[in-house]
Amino acid sequence: MSYKSASTAHDSRRQVSAIMARSALSRVYFSRRFIGQFIRLCHSALLVSCLLSLCLAPAGMAQTATAANADRVRLAIDVSQPGAKIDRNIFGQFAEHLGHGVYDGIWVGPHSNIPNTRGMRNDVVAALKALKVPNVRWPGGCFADEYHWRKGIGPQRVVTLNPNWGGVIEPNTFGTHEYMDFLDQIGAEAYLSLNLGSGTPQEAAEWLEYLTTTQPTTLGKERAANGHPAPYKIAYLGIGNESWDCGGNMTPEYYVAQLKIYSRFVRNFNPAQQGKQQMLKIAVGPGGNEPRFVEWTEDVMKAWQKHQWSWDMNGLSLHNYTVVRWQDKFASVGFGETEYGQILKNTLEMEGLVTRYSTIMDKYDPQKKIALVIDEWGSWYAPLPGSNPGFLAQQNSMRDAVLAALNLNIFARHADRVRMANIAQMINVLQAMILTNKEKTVLTPSYYVYKMYVPFQDATFVPVTFNAGSYTHGDITLPRVDAIAAKDKNGKLWLEITNLDPNQAIDIEATLPGITARSAAGETLTAPKVDSVNTFEAPNTVVPKPISAKVQGGKLVLTLEPKSVTVISVE
Repeated sequence: MSYKSASTAHDSRRQVSAIMARSALSRVYFSRRFIGQFIRLCHSALLVSCLLSLCLAPAGMAQTATAANADRVRLAIDVSQPGAKIDRNIFGQFAEHLGHGVYDGIWVGPHSNIPNTRGMRNDVVAALKALKVPNVRWPGGCFADEYHWRKGIGPQRVVTLNPNWGGVIEPNTFGTHEYMDFLDQIGAEAYLSLNLGSGTPQEAAEWLEYLTTTQPTTLGKERAANGHPAPYKIAYLGIGNESWDCGGNMTPEYYVAQLKIYSRFVRNFNPAQQGKQQMLKIAVGPGGNEPRFVEWTEDVMKAWQKHQWSWDMNGLSLHNYTVVRWQDKFASVGFGETEYGQILKNTLEMEGLVTRYSTIMDKYDPQKKIALVIDEWGSWYAPLPGSNPGFLAQQNSMRDAVLAALNLNIFARHADRVRMANIAQMINVLQAMILTNKEKTVLTPSYYVYKMYVPFQDATFVPVTFNAGSYTHGDITLPRVDAIAAKDKNGKLWLEITNLDPNQAIDIEATLPGITARSAAGETLTAPKVDSVNTFEAPNTVVPKPISAKVQGGKLVLTLEPKSVTVISVE
């Protein structure tokens, strides 16, 4: 049973409990089976009057339905029906030349007093290595369509402006070689975004030759002279960014024409990437749920379905941010339960978007050769007071941890189509993993979610069925619980459960048919309040802690704290 269909029955049972509690005359025992049958018969306004009549029955019957039973959620984890691989690339990151995301976030320069390796902050590198970051998208974003790679190589860098994000100076000291060095330090692969807006096919083609050729061409020799004789490996190539908007305001027909040209002439010459390890090309896809994005997706996929040998693509991007009101964005600090509920309701719309565009892609690509690449997603709040509005600086709270878990679970449930994703953004910008201030760093709640989810990288999805129930605040109703499960390469079972309810703990009972469980261990991430954050002064307000879980009679039993993200391994 899906959580959506199951939540209706759960709501009705909560109505029954509330009516019984309000009866001052007597209380009566109701079995779950009777209530379920009765709800299906009444399930209307008649339900209330019928139950009130029953509640007037003679007192003396024992009340055996406890609050703990009412709050219990039962899960069934079916390891006999393995699904798709949860591609580790859905845990990708995004680093744009925006605010303090690159400069001060990644790069401080080799002469900085902040400990660094060839200009890259050691503390940031160490924190990202712990996440096993699979790929980093760079240099943008909107910045990519005004980025000219030659200005960022060699000993003398060209100083330019960054008109997209604050109109500040762009020194270009972090360029191609620095990016590739950074990837090597954290163990990630390259996801390079081409300049399709203000650039040319020739410029892009020369960039890839510079990066990947082993031949002694002028560009190959120039790369060697700049310190890297061996060719680089470029795993992913983004052909444009938001070409329907900041990337050139193109029509889908014009973009498809450009896509064919760039796909044809921007080649990877690395001998190691000519077979199964070939560079994968990501086309610009939709940016929301508007009709124009449906048309865009149809046109791109239709073109691919009829594509000739001379061009190809391997993925279609999707951008979607969690924003309730673009013109009056929510604050990232000092908010309450109402804003908490509204933001989570908005972020759950990702499920509908993924389903809608997967359906369109299925029409043209039933074999699912083309990945849906959600390479920009996350929360977008109002800039922090006193910050440059163009720097998109915001805090990261317990709410964002829950938000991250919900989205990652959606991606995992669609693992057959969603094979790559990049949260926006990695450091100091939007829903960041890490915040820095001079020599200080702090890890955010979202960082800890990514660290807890490391076992799900390249694990095999395992179906989980459960009654999610519902959490209601004002006019907002959300599922109380969300969950996914997977088996890693060593056969160990992992279970993630999110409690969206910010007020009530939930008892979990999970059946594990098909396996003989002996023990369970895990950790949970929660906080005193929905707006709790980690700061430079108090960096450990929201950090994971061990959680007690038991295996009893072949069932996994544990209690979830309110507003929590929990990951359990089962031996």
